[in-house]
Amino acid sequence: MINYDEIGFLKCGEKIYQRRGELEKIADDICGRGFQSILFTSVGGSQAMLDPFRIMLQEKTSIPVFSILSSELVCSGFNQISKNMLVFLASKSGTTEDTLAAARYLKKLGCTLVSVVGEPDSEFELISDYCFVYGDSRPQEMIVLFIIGRILYDLGEFNDYPVFADQLRYLPRVLCDVRRQFDAEAVNYCERLVYAPYQIWTASGELWPVCYAFTMCVLEESLWIRTKAVQSSEFFHGTFELVDKDVPIIVLVGEGKTRNLDIRVKEFAERYSDQTTIIDTRDFMCGQIDRKFKLMLTPVIMNAALQRIAKNMEAITGHSLKERRYYRKVLY
Repeated sequence: MINYDEIGFLKCGEKIYQRRGELEKIADDICGRGFQSILFTSVGGSQAMLDPFRIMLQEKTSIPVFSILSSELVCSGFNQISKNMLVFLASKSGTTEDTLAAARYLKKLGCTLVSVVGEPDSEFELISDYCFVYGDSRPQEMIVLFIIGRILYDLGEFNDYPVFADQLRYLPRVLCDVRRQFDAEAVNYCERLVYAPYQIWTASGELWPVCYAFTMCVLEESLWIRTKAVQSSEFFHGTFELVDKDVPIIVLVGEGKTRNLDIRVKEFAERYSDQTTIIDTRDFMCGQIDRKFKLMLTPVIMNAALQRIAKNMEAITGHSLKERRYYRKVLY
């Protein structure tokens, strides 16, 4: 596979797993302090990385869980905030000003802050009660899986956590296998749609944040490919009128409670578009991880498949994923 270092990725995954004890201690400390609600707040791809955990928690616990973009939080405030709120923030660079502004604001209100940051020596380390710096370790989702999973275990709402955490050791290998399995289909997608004027992407539930992040942060920001991302539940309330036989439609199909919404879009797209691509997480295996845990992992599994689209599109177009016109280049 092009642009892929499997050995390096496995080593990056092992780095996070080796810090499992550190992450579980964060969770234990949080539960020792106590909290009454949870907020996920960041921007862009970092918020999209966190949002599947909001969905997971809303299905597993009665604790109120919220998700707000940092820039909107600072502008508008949020009356549910209190000193008893646990807040998760994320920033790959450690310098995302919108998220830093939210962290400063929430710190003044007495919230407990947990930051997941890519670079060391950032302001997040000074502001946050707990700051995990992952550096070149991947995937970021494994960090939050350990913390959230352990919190649920401490609360008596995820008794299988010790087994789940043990099996997270195999997650990097599972993701490598997904990349290998999907690569040929990714190449086919890229070759067919490299010059399409625009594309429609849909997803629902725990896969909607993945769809949103990939279309906005990869296809639009990194590759300058025009896309329309719409939730499966909204597809038939406007967007489907744009469909014809030449319009590319990509449907991400999950395995959670909203799967039927994705299937409905899939069946419509296959009927009216000759350029339909279906990516169904049911087609991907879990390796040595018990299938009962797969739903918690489908966002990171789908991300692994979509990465092969990004890497192959980069090679086919010659457009570097790092190339930008405006981002951090001009004032805005």
